[in-house]
Order: sequence, then structure tokens, then C-alpha cells
Amino acid sequence: MQMELRGMEKLSFRERQVVALKEMGRSTEQIAKQLKLSPSTVSTLYHRARSKGYEVVIVVSGDSLGLFSNIDEEGE
Repeated sequence: MQMELRGMEKLSFRERQVVALKEMGRSTEQIAKQLKLSPSTVSTLYHRARSKGYEVVIVVSGDSLGLFSNIDEEGE
């Protein structure tokens, strides 16, 4: 699985860091500790980034979902 963040050019460097970590499933507290920021600063950065509009696109291969194994077996 791959994650693509579109519209990141609209965000500041810190907003990009927070968004990337948040979209990877990290909690506000984990992000704050990693970036050495307060949790309230992380929340502010995240909400500011959301208001600027970015889009998360998750790319999942069909193989990992088991979508193509049946086609190969049926074709044999």
C-alpha cells in the first residue's frame, strides 16, 4: 500500500510533517513527542492544514486484495 498526499504544496513544512504522520495513523500525542511540539500545537497545525485542502490517495495493489488470483486460476 502506498499513500499519496495531493495539495501538499499549499502546506507549510510543519503542516506537512503533521499531516503525513497523522495520515499514517499516529496520535496527536505521538506526533507531539516525535516533533518536540505541544499536543495543542500539533492540533492547530493539523486543523490549519485541513482548512487549506489536501487530499489523501491510498494506492492498494489488486494482488494484496486477492483480486487477480481467481482470474489466473479460472483462465487455466
